[in-house]
Amino acid sequence: MTTPTQKLSDAGVSIWLDDLSRQRLTSGNLQELIDTKNVVGVTTNPTIFAAALADGESYREQVAELAAAGTSVDDAVLRITTDDVRDACDLFAPVAEATQGVDGRVSIEVDPRLAQDADATSAMAQKLSQTIDRPNALIKIPATEKGLPSIAATIAEGISVNVTLIFSLDRYRGVVNAYMEGLEQALENGKDLSTIHSVASFFVSRVDTEFDKRLDAVGTDEAAALKGRSGLANARLAYQVYEQALETERWKRLAAAGANPQRPLWASTGVKDPNLPDTLYVTELVAPNTVNTMPEKTLDATFDHAEVTGDTVTGTYEDATAVLNAVAEQGVSYQEVVEQLEAEGLQKFDASWDELLATVRTALDEAR
Repeated sequence: MTTPTQKLSDAGVSIWLDDLSRQRLTSGNLQELIDTKNVVGVTTNPTIFAAALADGESYREQVAELAAAGTSVDDAVLRITTDDVRDACDLFAPVAEATQGVDGRVSIEVDPRLAQDADATSAMAQKLSQTIDRPNALIKIPATEKGLPSIAATIAEGISVNVTLIFSLDRYRGVVNAYMEGLEQALENGKDLSTIHSVASFFVSRVDTEFDKRLDAVGTDEAAALKGRSGLANARLAYQVYEQALETERWKRLAAAGANPQRPLWASTGVKDPNLPDTLYVTELVAPNTVNTMPEKTLDATFDHAEVTGDTVTGTYEDATAVLNAVAEQGVSYQEVVEQLEAEGLQKFDASWDELLATVRTALDEAR
């Protein structure tokens, strides 16, 4: 029997796990997910690394060595996280080779405290890329307005990028432009465009959470009927933006020079509302050339009981537009929601990084 995860793969959806730890690597768990649940990539963030460090014995020896050497907290974080990502890149190397670099990808995030400094973000992206030194690494850069130039600059250097923290359609258009701008610069710099890859991470469940909170506050039957629909509508319209970008003459010139499309990635796909199906942001966002990065709970639910019926995105744009228009008619501002979500997202990124620094600091102090 064909599993739901295999059906997703057959429909053009790449499944990436939103988690990484040294324990997953050394125990064979990650390889098992590759073999049995169609996992073809991994995304990470500082919270994931902090949880792995707090729970795992796997880091004890390295932490002791770093402590003995007097390594600073920031340098220890860099060493620990890039070692895990490098090992994961090696594990996924056969997948990367089989897919010409489209999949087999492992993402690592730049220090989010640099999100409003384009030059510092670009420098950090280059440092991470050089430290990991694997062609299937993806450097995560937040899609803030000030982050767009660093996305273009990093792509121009031939470094593959996971653009993260996208909530609004306008910002996504800016991301698409930054990717093409970076590719154009890379071409001028003599880079091989076929080796550069990118995904644009569009957050889903957080959009529903904020819209639904505001719809609850409206309190009408019409508002209640719209709950749980904004996140899907927003993501589906993002896919329309992706399709439109591929039709432009600008893109066709880049594609002729060997460029790869920047695939939409559905992030924040764990369902937070218990009244919604636990695979909602998987089964309702099936479209060719997309990535769905799932926490393990969502991956397990998908493998167990997701009903995958093929493409559920293409051709839904009129309905998606109607949903967002109906939400606006209830007095809920799209612009206010996406601006708030970006600001909160940056705060969460910063808090997550602080948590990772604190965890590593504690581990180093205990080892000393």
